[in-house]
Amino acid sequence: MKPMLILTKRNSKLYFKDKGMFFSSLITPMILLVLYATFLAKVYRESFTAGLPAGLSISDNIIDGLVGGQLISSLLAVSCVTVAFCANMVMVQDKVTGAARDLTIAPVKRSVLSLSYYLSALGTTLLVCLSAMGVGLIYLTSVGWYLTAADVLHIVGDVVLLVLFGTALSSLINFFLTTQGQISAVGTIISSAYGFICGAYMPIASFSKGLRRVLTWLPGTYGTVLLRRHTMRGAFAALKDTGAPAPYVKALRDSVDYNLYFYGKAVSPGTMIAVLGGAAVVLIGLYVLINVLDRRR
Repeated sequence: MKPMLILTKRNSKLYFKDKGMFFSSLITPMILLVLYATFLAKVYRESFTAGLPAGLSISDNIIDGLVGGQLISSLLAVSCVTVAFCANMVMVQDKVTGAARDLTIAPVKRSVLSLSYYLSALGTTLLVCLSAMGVGLIYLTSVGWYLTAADVLHIVGDVVLLVLFGTALSSLINFFLTTQGQISAVGTIISSAYGFICGAYMPIASFSKGLRRVLTWLPGTYGTVLLRRHTMRGAFAALKDTGAPAPYVKALRDSVDYNLYFYGKAVSPGTMIAVLGGAAVVLIGLYVLINVLDRRR
């Protein structure tokens, strides 16, 4: 236990010591928030107001609450995975510099070393993403706050669960990287593509039927939907209290992935949590397995 704690502390120090890597992962969520609020807020607002039933008047505060909830859920859904890849680059850099070879020569089990990488990346990613969540909640207070204490706790739980998944995924992928060029390539691909395939940039409800079916097989999609449900629940409840027709409210929920359907069947929040948590466990198991096989080789 003690060697693992020492290595975890060492990996975390290396991450924070690299100012470029730390600040890039810390600033990325803030940049995304500014970009979302600047460019996507108007698009989201128009999507909520375009289909208003005749004679129905909705306050700007409710609309802003819906838009803000969608923005924050998109921000956190992307950051919990992309930041995990940045935090896990310490493992790859040790291979590039030769430090990993030195550590394996020492009387340290490879399983302990691999677990220390995972734990340090998990801790640093949680720190950055929970900080981003705090900034997002401050943003919601300025545009339209409809969250309860239970909603906030659920959001924290969603972030923790998604970070567990993102760190496991990044650990598995980064295990096979050995050069600085591969680090840059994977980082670029994940940063640009993950937001689309998890439904953060564009709701998967707006995609074709075939693509929607493919994306519902991806665990990251369920993390995005969970965040949607907990950041937008209060605003949708306020919308319903204004007298908005139930079909209109349901159509809005479906359009922003508040509701998710797997081959036409609605997926419950409990199932989403089970899928995301199960995927994290499977990825961690694969990560441990490949480390064991690599040790034997």
